[in-house]
Amino acid sequence: MRSEPHVYTIKDINKYIRMKMDSDHVLSDVWLRGEISNFTHHSSGHMYFTLKDKDSRIKCVMFASHNARLRFIPKEGAKVLAQGTISVYERDGAYQFYANAMQPDGLGSLYLAYEQLKAKLEEEGLFAESRKRALPLFPHTVGVVTSPTGAAVRDIITTIKRRFPAAHILLAPVQVQGELAAPSIAKAIAAMNAHGACDVLIVGRGGGSMEELWAFNEEIVVRAIASSETPVISAVGHETDFTLSDFVADVRAATPTAAAELAVPHVQEMTAVIERYQQRFEHALKRQLDWRKERLKRVQQSSVFSQPKRTFLKHAERVDYLQLMLSKSLKHALQHGHLKLSQSQSRLARLHPEQRIKLLNRQVNHLQHSMSELMNSIVKQKRLQTVSYIKQLDALSPLKVMARGYSLTYTEDEQLLKQVNQVKRGSSIKVKIMDGSLYCTVNDIEEEKE
Repeated sequence: MRSEPHVYTIKDINKYIRMKMDSDHVLSDVWLRGEISNFTHHSSGHMYFTLKDKDSRIKCVMFASHNARLRFIPKEGAKVLAQGTISVYERDGAYQFYANAMQPDGLGSLYLAYEQLKAKLEEEGLFAESRKRALPLFPHTVGVVTSPTGAAVRDIITTIKRRFPAAHILLAPVQVQGELAAPSIAKAIAAMNAHGACDVLIVGRGGGSMEELWAFNEEIVVRAIASSETPVISAVGHETDFTLSDFVADVRAATPTAAAELAVPHVQEMTAVIERYQQRFEHALKRQLDWRKERLKRVQQSSVFSQPKRTFLKHAERVDYLQLMLSKSLKHALQHGHLKLSQSQSRLARLHPEQRIKLLNRQVNHLQHSMSELMNSIVKQKRLQTVSYIKQLDALSPLKVMARGYSLTYTEDEQLLKQVNQVKRGSSIKVKIMDGSLYCTVNDIEEEKE
């Protein structure tokens, strides 16, 4: 009798395949070369993309915990070398590549990371010249952030002691290469600023390869230099070596020795400068003294000192002349004042209230007389006009017409009777004659035809 076959769930079979692939030593650590396509950087931080070549393709995932360590930013179409594992995503039953590390293919990852970070920081303005600060002329304490061993620190200390023995040196020993170098350098710069004892900082190391100098290209170090309140001199490598720390520092020195020379003045050079200034000062002082002596000699030989009486007499004559002019001026001013006073008194007399009242009374009397004559003339004229109007009115009065035998006839409602159609037989009418009125009744009506 045949036994029943074992039936698996989809989840179980996908899990089985994943376990088989995870146990394969080849698939657990594999390097792939390909071109990135369908690249997506999710808000969670994870990266999803496809690696492809001319013959095939594979789906890939790079979790945020791994891509945070990348020294470049993957982009669509970039050719890369990726290291990781191949396993199965159980939910979809699809195998995919889980990348743990990645670097550009054909272009050094360090160089690409250098260029990308440089462009980013430059866009933020960290390399702007306006941020650069001047170094102090006479620093009391010079801070040095570098390795405690090696030629760089010896060169810096020797140069500072030779050039400016009065300066104190405060050394912050750090690692200058390796994975822990960048945090060590950034922490030392922050500590130097927190201590506040340094007037200027030298940050650097001796020469080396790009990998050996890489700590000074790390973003944490560059931002620490940018945040430093103390002016920073970058002294990394040789003259041909350039790091991002050189661009963000206030001053870039070609070598650690050159950084020490920039940090402090040279005592002998300062002494020579002081001696030159002292000579110039003595020469200028001597010229000033000679000029004042010559001026004093000329003053002593002048007539003021040789013949002081003549000078006094000249001024006395001037005083006499000014007194005479002052007397004339005062006399003229007094005469002018008297004249103005007389004129003011005359004006005041004319403006006295009594005189003003008399003048106004005369004007009132004159106006009253003129007004009386004018009123008489107007009354006379109006009388003549009234007589004329009365004569005209009398001539036009209906009584004059009635005196010649005419009369006025009115209807019962006091309407002037002008036409026969205003009354009818039996209507009462009133006839106005010169010396009274007649009340009549209409017995008959006779209408005249034209």
